[in-house]
Amino acid sequence: MSMPTDAEIAQSATLEPITKVAESLELGPDQLELYGRYKAKIDLGVVDERRASRPRGKLVLVTAMTATRFGDGKTVTSIGLAQGLGKTNRRHCLALREPSLGPTFGIKGGAAGGGYAQVLPMEDINMHFTGDLHAITSANNLLAAATDNRVHFEQRAIRRGKAEATDATVDPERIVWRRVLDICDRQLRNCTLGQGKASDGFPHQSGFDITAASEVMAVLALAKDRADLRARLERMVVAWTKGGQPVRAGELGCIGALEVLLKDALAPNLVQTIEHTPALIHCGPFANIAHGCNSIVATELALHSADWCVTEAGFAADLGAEKFLDIKCRELGHFPAAVVLVVTCRAMKLHGGVDLDAVGAENVEAIEAGFANVRVHLDNLRRVYGVPVVVSLNRFHFDSDAEIAAVRRLVEAEKADLALYEGFARGGEGAVELADKVAAAAEGGNQALRPVYDLDMSLKEKVERLAREVYRADGVDWSEEAEADLARIQEHGADALPICVAKTQHSISDNPKLRGAPSGWRLRVGGLRLSAGAGFVVVRTGDLMLMPGMPKRSAAQVIGFGPDGNIVGLS
Repeated sequence: MSMPTDAEIAQSATLEPITKVAESLELGPDQLELYGRYKAKIDLGVVDERRASRPRGKLVLVTAMTATRFGDGKTVTSIGLAQGLGKTNRRHCLALREPSLGPTFGIKGGAAGGGYAQVLPMEDINMHFTGDLHAITSANNLLAAATDNRVHFEQRAIRRGKAEATDATVDPERIVWRRVLDICDRQLRNCTLGQGKASDGFPHQSGFDITAASEVMAVLALAKDRADLRARLERMVVAWTKGGQPVRAGELGCIGALEVLLKDALAPNLVQTIEHTPALIHCGPFANIAHGCNSIVATELALHSADWCVTEAGFAADLGAEKFLDIKCRELGHFPAAVVLVVTCRAMKLHGGVDLDAVGAENVEAIEAGFANVRVHLDNLRRVYGVPVVVSLNRFHFDSDAEIAAVRRLVEAEKADLALYEGFARGGEGAVELADKVAAAAEGGNQALRPVYDLDMSLKEKVERLAREVYRADGVDWSEEAEADLARIQEHGADALPICVAKTQHSISDNPKLRGAPSGWRLRVGGLRLSAGAGFVVVRTGDLMLMPGMPKRSAAQVIGFGPDGNIVGLS
């Protein structure tokens, strides 16, 4: 008998009313804003009350080796681990990111887990959910319109002789706030806006990023409450003046409007797993082009509502985990009690030199070669960050016994603990071994903060430290544009901020073609951007774009309604 699809499993699952799921977190109906029977937002007052009155539980971060382009089950493992904690009678809560429509309609498909390790209702979560991403898109684009509107009227006054250009005039060529769209569309990466008559605006180069890359998304994810959200929105830099001063969103008079658009989006969303584990799904910045973590408010609510909080960070440990530990943990004020490093045989075979279309065939030698990638991530987490790590082998149906034995042998040689994870096929029962090993690793509780760089280091020193310690580069090469960006933002106190490196997710290096554990290379920094609202400096490396493109054959070509009226292709 063949394994049912994710959608078939989700459709056959019995959902509990969300009010009943909320009871496991000691939440009453008056603390929920219902979005139908199976989704709800949680009142922000609950977060404030529990911060003040309840201790934190143990924080568990799920990260991964450098995966294949299809992903290798980090979300599936996070969901299954939470269910496994439930099977072993540990009070738990799950905190995940919201999916973006870009990957949903692109190459990866949905991002709600899979098999018997899913969050439900899967179709709603992957599509419009509670409207958070639409609110972020609208707020971002309202700010873009307000920025261009200021410049339009400044330029018109100058043309009509009613004003003169000064150092305080916004430089139309240095507007840095771009519009966003929650769809992958490479055609919009670079655009000329304002074509036509003078009344149509002023022409200038710009473009679109994907919503997950918007600073508004990062700000919402890092804000602790409404006051913090407003302060962060006000600090965001939208342009630079002719005199080289930043123009901040707070100067445009529209922060109140942005707050109104984001009013509901700041509250965390509550859903459930297929086994009725409470799941807080909130915010979704990408980890290759942003900081890759769910929201502070959702994570803190989970930490103060359960003994165990399971969360994840996007892509591999060099991206998501690094930003979780170096950026988000500074905001949270503590490190995880344990980290799960997800590995797969197929990803190891890819990094061992096997073509992607052949990773399903048995190849122990390729696994042994590709384990070099796992070794780097494992060493970074244990040596650089000092966190206890459990390696979780996400088993696929085509993995052979010989391959699994090889992985076990390689992990044991590193004196690390391995759990065989089968949550996709067996749900929480398939994650009991992982849950027990995570609990043992987390015996000492949440770890002391140990970021890879200190905030009092210069920006150049931070990038150099990260490049050498985590990416294993020989050094850093700065482009002329990056040097100019660096000089400009250093004038405004940016040296004191953490860095958020925008880098390919396909390699530990900045070159997506370099597999395994690359050596003998140098990190190429192409530019920097001050994200003052988020509270970090974005460091753009390699040839990374902030608006992904669709693959030749995308998920959008298979998603639709089946003969029975149910959604198909969304998995």
